[in-house]
Amino acid sequence: MSSGEAGTKPYIETNQAQKGFLYPFFLVHMGVFGSVPFYQAYFSDDPSFSSIFLFGGFGLYVYIFFYNAIFGRDAIRWMFINAGLGIWGIYNELDLLLGFTGRSLDDVSPLYHAVPFTYYVMYTFLLRQGVIDLLGARRDEDRRRKVEHGYIAISLLVYTGLYFL
Repeated sequence: MSSGEAGTKPYIETNQAQKGFLYPFFLVHMGVFGSVPFYQAYFSDDPSFSSIFLFGGFGLYVYIFFYNAIFGRDAIRWMFINAGLGIWGIYNELDLLLGFTGRSLDDVSPLYHAVPFTYYVMYTFLLRQGVIDLLGARRDEDRRRKVEHGYIAISLLVYTGLYFL
């Protein structure tokens, strides 16, 4: 079943969705696979651009395929819209994390940020989807709107706080 076909629903909206398994599995899986290009880009002495993009890029392609099947094309579209709006927050969070190790995002060429940033975007997308399901807002439009506004407000508070740290 493809969520791109007319009249089909994303997997997450079907009764078969195993939410108790789905989020923990993907959060752990993406955490492990996303940490490899993150390490390669920011902690190896001589990061290999091709290695980061071959390993990380292939993983991102596979995750996009699953995200489309699980969440649907519209949710994927919003993931990238929110990512475009959230670059400031992502930059501040990753720079803060690297700051604990005495490094900065400015220490590495901007090209090396593409794969770790994309994993970060996809990971935070998964967290957002989990919050929507945890609070029972997936099928209740009014509740979902409130949850999404709350999520945006909390994210902006966190990002602004990190900026001033």
